[in-house]
Amino acid sequence: CPAPVLLCGLLVAVAAVAEGGRALPQLSDDIPFRVNWPGTELSLPTTGVLYKEDNYIIMTTVDKEKYKCLLPLIASGNEEEEKDYKGPTPGELLEPLFKQSSCSYRIESYWTYEVCHGKHIRQYHEEKETGQKINIQEYYLGNMIMKNPLSEPGSQELSCGYDLFLSLTQIPTKNIEGQMTPYYPVELGNGTPCSLRQNLPRSSTVMYICHPEAKHEILSVAEVTTCEYEVVILTPLLCNHPKYRFRASPVNDIFCQSLPGSPLKPHNLEQLEKQQEMLKMPFRRVKEEEMPSTKEEKFSSIHKPVAVGSHQLLTVGTTHISKLTDEQLIKEFLSGSYCFHGGVGWWKYEFCYGKYVHQYHEDKESGKTSVVVGTWSKEEHIEWSRKNAARTFYLREDGTQTVRMVSHFYGNGDVCDLTDKPRQVTVKLKCKESDSPHAVTIYMLEPHSCQYILGVESPVICKILDTADEYGLLSVPS
Repeated sequence: CPAPVLLCGLLVAVAAVAEGGRALPQLSDDIPFRVNWPGTELSLPTTGVLYKEDNYIIMTTVDKEKYKCLLPLIASGNEEEEKDYKGPTPGELLEPLFKQSSCSYRIESYWTYEVCHGKHIRQYHEEKETGQKINIQEYYLGNMIMKNPLSEPGSQELSCGYDLFLSLTQIPTKNIEGQMTPYYPVELGNGTPCSLRQNLPRSSTVMYICHPEAKHEILSVAEVTTCEYEVVILTPLLCNHPKYRFRASPVNDIFCQSLPGSPLKPHNLEQLEKQQEMLKMPFRRVKEEEMPSTKEEKFSSIHKPVAVGSHQLLTVGTTHISKLTDEQLIKEFLSGSYCFHGGVGWWKYEFCYGKYVHQYHEDKESGKTSVVVGTWSKEEHIEWSRKNAARTFYLREDGTQTVRMVSHFYGNGDVCDLTDKPRQVTVKLKCKESDSPHAVTIYMLEPHSCQYILGVESPVICKILDTADEYGLLSVPS
């Protein structure tokens, strides 16, 4: 098998190999693994996960490279589980949240998500039109139905029955920032009909997880399959139950040493790691001679973005930029000579400030397919800003006002097959604090056919937002 497949084979082998006549647990996300290549000298850890010299397998790559891989005796991390707990069930612990009829909100660049605990999940967008008329675009991702005990808040009999079911089975877990975290599921159905699934109603699973300092915040909203969603809620209420408290999952190391005639690490794996390092560079200097005119840049779109629900959510991607000095970075970003790149799906995105927004797909066989989503015209943007909010503000605690986000209009993109009009995009630049001062997050939404919203968030933007003029145009801080 190729080197990357070798890693998958190792993990499958861990689940399949019997140790001492006892079959190891079935492979699952609950048991994290890490493959190490220690070279000729191997020092096994003396604490934590245990190893036996005869618990190994021999793996062979497609290039006939052979490795002896020592497997761990699987540790689940549940050894200290409190089995004598006699306190309230998770359903009873969450009951106050449902009786209060409280709601949690998550505000994103275009959509706002509303979780009214024990009632519904709603996704909506408010838009003001001429004459101060407010347009609301909304979808219900689920309403409370009789699928579990919390369908009727206060129904203790049902709650106890469902909690008993959970106590007799394995409590479900979800990977939250690299750690397998137990959660309490609440099912909601009967949402807004989904046109992509023969008008079947949308449905959601709300996952309540313990966080001692939380205030019932929405951690994430994800569409796991078409019109079926997962919503993660952080709540301190579950932390009183020992089985729902956060525990670090032990990482099970697999140690692979090369056999005579093979390199210390598979050749294909080393090549893959080098390629991954190169992909971490989201910025590319755009040379003047590489920039054709707007007319020459336009291509017809071969592949259409996949519709998600009744709106189109294209992709989300986070990248990191090389550590230039802040002043140099800001100047080159504002001049358009450094471009942001993002996207994790079929389409990737290129945003050059004050120049253009492209979406593209690269394929070894058919080459590069590129679509001009929008091009910059200062005059068109100023005209657009007279009818739309180019700047949004928030008040600091001391009463002063500061810019929270600026919006720029890029029009005159490729002609859209669905509307016979040029594509256009509103770029929203937002400040995003991060431990990494050079982190950049890019995502794109398509609320209407061929009319896009590109979100760009970065600590770098924090440094220039307050330079925005009445049209939202930015400049280098003085």
